[in-house]
Amino acid sequence: MSNRLFKADGPTARMRWALRGTCGVVLASSMALWLTGCTSPGAPALVAEATPPAIDITLIGFNDLHGNLEPPHMAHRVQGPTGPVLAPAGGMAYFASAMAALKAQSRHHAVVSAGDMVGASPLVSSLFLDEPTIEAVNRMQIDFNAVGNHEFDRGWRELLRLQHGGCEKFTSREPCRISKPFEGAKFGLLAANTVREDGRTLLPATGLKRFTEGGVTVTMGFIGLTLQATPTMVSPSGVAGLRFEDEAATANALIPQLKAQGADVIVVAIHEGGGTTAGVQETSCAGLSGDIVPILERLDPAVDVVVSGHTHQAYVCDYSRVNPAKPFLLTSAGQYGTLLTNIQLRVDTQTRRVIRKTARNVVVQGEAFTGAQGAVPLTTAVPVFPADAGVQKIIDTYRAAAIPLAQRPVGQAQGAMRRQPNAALESALGNLVADAQLLATRAPADGGAQLSFMNPGGLRADLVPDGQGLVRYGQLYAVQPFGNQLVVKTFTGAQIRAVLEQQFASGGNTVQRPRVLSVSSGFSYRYDLSQPAGARISHMVLNGAPVTDAQSVRVVMSSFLDSGGDNFTVLTQGQDRRVGELDLDALEAYFRLQSPVAPPATNRITRVATVAR
Repeated sequence: MSNRLFKADGPTARMRWALRGTCGVVLASSMALWLTGCTSPGAPALVAEATPPAIDITLIGFNDLHGNLEPPHMAHRVQGPTGPVLAPAGGMAYFASAMAALKAQSRHHAVVSAGDMVGASPLVSSLFLDEPTIEAVNRMQIDFNAVGNHEFDRGWRELLRLQHGGCEKFTSREPCRISKPFEGAKFGLLAANTVREDGRTLLPATGLKRFTEGGVTVTMGFIGLTLQATPTMVSPSGVAGLRFEDEAATANALIPQLKAQGADVIVVAIHEGGGTTAGVQETSCAGLSGDIVPILERLDPAVDVVVSGHTHQAYVCDYSRVNPAKPFLLTSAGQYGTLLTNIQLRVDTQTRRVIRKTARNVVVQGEAFTGAQGAVPLTTAVPVFPADAGVQKIIDTYRAAAIPLAQRPVGQAQGAMRRQPNAALESALGNLVADAQLLATRAPADGGAQLSFMNPGGLRADLVPDGQGLVRYGQLYAVQPFGNQLVVKTFTGAQIRAVLEQQFASGGNTVQRPRVLSVSSGFSYRYDLSQPAGARISHMVLNGAPVTDAQSVRVVMSSFLDSGGDNFTVLTQGQDRRVGELDLDALEAYFRLQSPVAPPATNRITRVATVAR
């Protein structure tokens, strides 16, 4: 008998046998297995593959990539031979190589992202509707991405295009400018708690991946969750017709379904997170806090791993140290592809339970970082990864298409304009953008605006001119990458006051976590947080005159704010709505007309100091 397969089963073990040739005897029992005969060197051999007592699986996690194809000029503090050192990190060609190295260490592996893979991206990705990021991640062969709030920046229809491919236009920018057609994501986008009006989820809620060894299959089930507060963070028009349900309740309801489908290991990828006081490479839960904590407290302990995101903080935490009844492994890989989380799981093949789980964050340090990072040299404290040639080719193709536009000079600046706010939560960059919006819409033919509002979350990078004071288009794009249109509407003075009150009392905008709008030159006011809601705003002045409740004022804002974004629901009101140019075009025109631009003063908003009694 030649090349025959035998299968012996016992209560303590199973073994698969392949007998080559005609000699040899197989004797099997529940206690032992013996092989006799065929002892000469040239004789046919009996080959056995035993069912292992456990299967080891590598789960690789990341989050908040935000389309950072190129190194984001970041470094992580790590422990070197003689003390802490900085390790330059990031860049998707190196990210891909680091991921491949982690995969190579294990026969069984899966990769999951916890959201914000795209959106709020640098120009090389954002200019092309983040198609290059999807193409680069496709090459990495990941399994799932739990949709984050920024995946909805351009609306849910554009999100579905990123999943399924095609060139249908849903934004002000043209799709498929390089790839014709765009193929879409070759990995699954999951959104278990994002539900249409008919009750169906916008995207699949769960996913499965199976690993087989020694005749035994272990199944890993994935649940992907978007943070419930997403509608308060994106343009309401982009999520119209959707509802975002409770994260913990959604996951708990899906776990029995996954178990019924054979899932032995449960992984929750959620675009919500927290922070700890531990270092990047530490594994403690020291100082764990944030919005993820109450979710974890309600989450079914059947969950094995929670891969989180949103806060851009890096941590690895055995949550059983916080609550012994909740033995989750909680991870986050920071932001911008600078880290990967290497999660090691051991699954008992008899009980089908995870019997060991560990994790650590791996710094993505690339071999070419010395030049890219300037004064930050490579360090031997962490591995150095080469560039993945395929991903690098994608980056080079899109960079070549973007560079001519990015390098185009737009004007001069007399100094840096940054997002960092002062004590009143007013920033020079926010004031600059507010002024640019007002200038673009001040003429009666353009809307007749008298006042401009700008939300701080719409500012994605500082604006720093070069040594000669030159500002380039790519820098402006980095500041305002969302492609919002300017909208002018008429509001009463009372409505303007109500808008400003919503900075401290609307949805996620609270006294503890205020969201203060930048305002244009010529407008000023005071706020006093010791006063009750509705009485915190005073001394509103426009062009030297007090603003009365009955007065009509033409206000310009982004289309994001116009639709009630960032909890400013009063801004959905107003009359005589007029839609204008893109916010980025207005900023470029401001530099063209006003150069050299001086950093605006930050004295338009006054925070009234309260004296403790």
